[in-house]
Amino acid sequence: MPTTLQPTASILDLAYPELVAWLKERGEPAFRAQQIFQALYRDLATDYAQMATLPKALRARLAAELPLVAPTVVRELHSRDQRTVKLLLALADGAQIETVLMLYPPNPESPRARATVCVSTQAGCAYGCTFCATGQMGFTRHLRAGEIVAQVLHFARLLRAEPWRWPAVPGAAEAATGGALDHITNIVLMGMGEPLHNYDNTLKALRLLNAPAGFNLGARHMTVSTVGLVPAIQRLAGEALQVNLAISLHAPNNAMRAQTMPVARKWPLDELLATCLAFARQTGRQVTFEYVLLAGVNDQIEHATELGARLAPFGPLAHVNLIAVNVTAAGYQPPSGTAIRAFRDTLRQAGVSNSVRAERGDDIAAACGQLRTLNQSKAQPR
Repeated sequence: MPTTLQPTASILDLAYPELVAWLKERGEPAFRAQQIFQALYRDLATDYAQMATLPKALRARLAAELPLVAPTVVRELHSRDQRTVKLLLALADGAQIETVLMLYPPNPESPRARATVCVSTQAGCAYGCTFCATGQMGFTRHLRAGEIVAQVLHFARLLRAEPWRWPAVPGAAEAATGGALDHITNIVLMGMGEPLHNYDNTLKALRLLNAPAGFNLGARHMTVSTVGLVPAIQRLAGEALQVNLAISLHAPNNAMRAQTMPVARKWPLDELLATCLAFARQTGRQVTFEYVLLAGVNDQIEHATELGARLAPFGPLAHVNLIAVNVTAAGYQPPSGTAIRAFRDTLRQAGVSNSVRAERGDDIAAACGQLRTLNQSKAQPR
């Protein structure tokens, strides 16, 4: 009996060398792996019957031993502007996760259109951030690599079948007459769960999506977001994969951070920032610091001043992404536009690059965990 691989729930869990090994153990030529990867990640096949380049007997064996498993769509919501699509997905064991497609037309600052998938890496989350809907639901389990990859492939098929089209965009030369986009351009691991808590499956999924023989998405178009797991960030710095790093920061000092993010008690802010600075210098990659603004909690001028001083050692290797909080059961409220602008301008005066994230899909509960929470509450008996 073959023993090279552990049992797997889906062919999407297998890296290219693992698939080659599986084939060789069954007397199949190695080149079949390239045909299978082509079918899965380029042709976006959903069934082995669609893989006409493979012998019928091999297709039957693949279906029996390495099923091509896809999650089931429980709910699908579209934003009013039709640029955000959110899915609630059920996995094979019934666990539910969310994934979001966000579409961005070209603009003077970003001349190319983008189709970004916000990916979940866990069902639930173990880190309990008080402003996060996912953090409040607790941890169910890690996702396998294939379950992470499947979210991206779902939207890739959607765009392949029906490319997104936009009208002419003033000031964007490449889109002066409008255009269409039929493929995924970026992924962000900012959905449900803590990606670096599920390190091995997360990195395997990224490599599957990056593989030239497969989906072939550039690593620099991938962003890993973390609440700040210091050992995992140190490990990530040594990976031969040039992904972007985003840190869920949300406070300028550790005392304030610990009030909303329990992880700050294990890895204090000074240690986290030192690790991030080492990451930036080792990789040459700018680190993004996500800062959710909570009205009356962390959105004052003094907080921006303190944050600017904290990030000064990074120079151009730091960027702050300011995000007005989504209203959840935790009761936090977003700041006013005036408060957001004042915070942004204070950071700029301190020499810290920053931007304000435009809300996407707020009319469809697009922030991570919101749709699952909403769906479960509607399912409860009244």
